[in-house]
Amino acid sequence: MTQQTRQTRPAAGSPLSRVDGRLKVTGQATYAAEHDAHGAVRGVAHGVIVTSTVGRGRITGIDARAALAQPGVLKVISHLNAPKLPYRPFRGVPDPARGERLRVFQDDRVRFFGQPVAVVVAETLEIARHAAGLVKVGYDAQRPATDLGSPAGAPNAPDNYARGNVDQALQRAHTRLERTYRLQREHHNPMEPHATIARWDGDRLTVWDKTQIVLNTRADLASVFGIEEESVHVISPFVGGAFGSALRCWPHVTIAALAARQVRRPVKVVLTRKQMYTGTGFRPVTEYKLTLGADQRGRVSAAIHDIRAETSTYEDYREGLIDVGRMTHATPHVRQTYRTLPLDINTPTWMRGPGPATAAFAIECAMDELAYELGIDPIDLRLRNEPDRDPGTGVPFSTRRLRECFNIGSRAVAWSKRDPRPRSARDGNWLIGTGVAVATYHTARGAAQALARLDADGTATVQSATSDMGPGTYTSMTQLAADALGLQVPKVRFQLGDSTMPLAPPHGGSMTMASVGSAVQDTCDKLRRQAIRLAIEDSGSPLHGVPAENVVVHNGRLHLRDNPARGETYRQLLGRNNRPHLETRGGYTPGDEVERFSTHAYGAVFAQVAVDERLGLVRVRRIHGVYDAGRIINPKLAESQAIGGMVGGIGMALLEHTITDPRDGRIVNANMADYLVPVNADIPDVNAVYLNGDDRTADPIGVKGLGEVVIVGVAPAIANAVFHATGRRVRDLPITIDALL
Repeated sequence: MTQQTRQTRPAAGSPLSRVDGRLKVTGQATYAAEHDAHGAVRGVAHGVIVTSTVGRGRITGIDARAALAQPGVLKVISHLNAPKLPYRPFRGVPDPARGERLRVFQDDRVRFFGQPVAVVVAETLEIARHAAGLVKVGYDAQRPATDLGSPAGAPNAPDNYARGNVDQALQRAHTRLERTYRLQREHHNPMEPHATIARWDGDRLTVWDKTQIVLNTRADLASVFGIEEESVHVISPFVGGAFGSALRCWPHVTIAALAARQVRRPVKVVLTRKQMYTGTGFRPVTEYKLTLGADQRGRVSAAIHDIRAETSTYEDYREGLIDVGRMTHATPHVRQTYRTLPLDINTPTWMRGPGPATAAFAIECAMDELAYELGIDPIDLRLRNEPDRDPGTGVPFSTRRLRECFNIGSRAVAWSKRDPRPRSARDGNWLIGTGVAVATYHTARGAAQALARLDADGTATVQSATSDMGPGTYTSMTQLAADALGLQVPKVRFQLGDSTMPLAPPHGGSMTMASVGSAVQDTCDKLRRQAIRLAIEDSGSPLHGVPAENVVVHNGRLHLRDNPARGETYRQLLGRNNRPHLETRGGYTPGDEVERFSTHAYGAVFAQVAVDERLGLVRVRRIHGVYDAGRIINPKLAESQAIGGMVGGIGMALLEHTITDPRDGRIVNANMADYLVPVNADIPDVNAVYLNGDDRTADPIGVKGLGEVVIVGVAPAIANAVFHATGRRVRDLPITIDALL
């Protein structure tokens, strides 16, 4: 079916292909490191960062003479010759990391292995790389603290939550379960490496950057260099995957701008794959101790969540780890403590499903263990603990269709035919198991604005300073705009990734569709009404004098609702009025519904695994998720998001983890050969079903976000399936062969 044929029905809700897809597959999409090759910036020099080879200590000397002697080397910058930067208070979107950002080249302290200590700037990348290898750095090194068992200092002040009387409820409980779950560090490893090109024009700075939030990058650079935000222009039209890693302005961005100012020409800095393990953040190591108390019928009356996670010594990073434990199950007595421990590492950051993906592993595995302790079906146990209101806040849910998710999913995987006994199913030498888990993620929303322009040729352009790291922002916003303006999709162009465009929140946390989408809807509705008003006030228009509410627009033509023959096109209207274009701004600001309702996306995730009885090898055979995610703007993009999230969950469960040498803090598997991620051969039948929904309580367009929820629940479903297959309960991720032998 062609895209034009699909346009006979509304664009929103249709499985349209990506409007930017051809640009990407033909190499015409310009990513951060490519803007010089595509002619946007000329005369670019290349910067290569020199990183520390110790995990803690001080720099005693830097010998750059050999590097500077190389033909083509322009400058070597370090704390010895870098200017002192103002680092004014940051005025962007608040960051989850509390404390003082890493100030590059401002002192001699080494806080973690891989910290930038110098940058070599040269005429070519090859010269810069060679010269960087000639820079000799001396250290007064100390043994770093890299493990939760031996932190670099006292734990940071905890986040606490409590309701009811937990101790009393545990004393009365029929069954008490106390378990500890551990998750190792994960890195994002997107296809596109982090890169920045920086150019100064007097006191004005332009950066072409890989970022999920151009406005925060602008604010951050303005803060660092002590200039006004209006003097910083950030451009990022395409992002080749990020998963949260581009939600902060990392040190290499500052380094590129600093180097460009020093050598008085544009400078490009591209992190190597190895440098991305310490140059950007990661999902932190987390230890989650969970105590549950329940009666004979499986009603969970009490829960204690004691959480410890790693952070850096200079910032205190925290994510939404305690949210899931507050509201997923109807537990009247809850106590939660979330502590972060400072280590000699770089600062963690958001990674897909930050907080809930980690918490769900512990909570959903513990619920599975409790089900076996009590002899209750794991789905039935969860349904017995379904709340009718948010237990954490007491407010009603906007929607919570988890029962429906379980019903549909259990039928799809033939759950009723599953023998609950571990090691009860076999396929030759393979032990077969099926597991289940709940997925949930809050519906985040932020203020957003958009600009829409209708041109005299009947086409429209819509802008907002959001991003598209892969979910299909270009396409989904185009679909909303096309419907609101009554245009075919090819007649609408959506633009993003530029700090001169209207306000947008971070492109993360599943908030883009709800926030920017609502702004686009509002803006394009206003523009359509503006055109209708022009027509009914124009004596030369066939629609002159008719009530505005009786006019509709379809395929670029305004006409009476009950008389389609009476009307005219946008082109005719603007041409007759000598108007080159119509233009308007609109926006969306969340209201009190954020406080009055508990708004989340939900899912029931099922996993089937096969475990080789002799080798302990785990193979995932099937992942099936059923989700309550509100209105789906583009089913094809939603399916793509689910596949990506499920693949990420498989990696989290079975493969991904960073190994640190405790002697010096070096990450020993900082490459794609030793840091394992799922490949095509690892991916089985993965499938997602989205319930037909439309949650207008959540936001004006009825969406709830789906990019995060589709990874939450995958790892615990796999872990529970491994137990069902083998009878072995593995509480540490990833589940490796040695745990099953």
